[in-house]
Amino acid sequence: MSTPSEPGTTTPIGVGRVRSARRQFTATMLVLEAFVVLFATLVAHGLRAAPAGSVWALGGALAVSLVLAAGVQGRPGGLVVGSVLQVPVLLGGLLLPPAAAPAMVVVGVVFVALWIASLRLGGRIDRERAERTAGPAPATS
Repeated sequence: MSTPSEPGTTTPIGVGRVRSARRQFTATMLVLEAFVVLFATLVAHGLRAAPAGSVWALGGALAVSLVLAAGVQGRPGGLVVGSVLQVPVLLGGLLLPPAAAPAMVVVGVVFVALWIASLRLGGRIDRERAERTAGPAPATS
């Protein structure tokens, strides 16, 4: 079955615009990090690590920044913004009391590793898609 996309052409059903795998992976990672930052903020609040206003201002600002960065992943500089935000996510665990800090640093390291994997694997998938779309290279003799 197919649907018309332009007069005289058809597109198979279920085939739409191909989106960048790198953009999808990195945006997903940033949103997941925003949730983790929100939960870490709740932990910091519960442990009374700092005055409640400071905890929520820092945690909330970082969580909102991560969500906004997820939205700009398809634009120039979006990957740089996401990469820069990995630093406060990683260092944020050090602001917690010593009882919770090691666990949060480990979570930060895991997310930085996932960020790097998203960049690399997403880029590889995008390159392979581009090669497949371009078709086989012409034979030379």
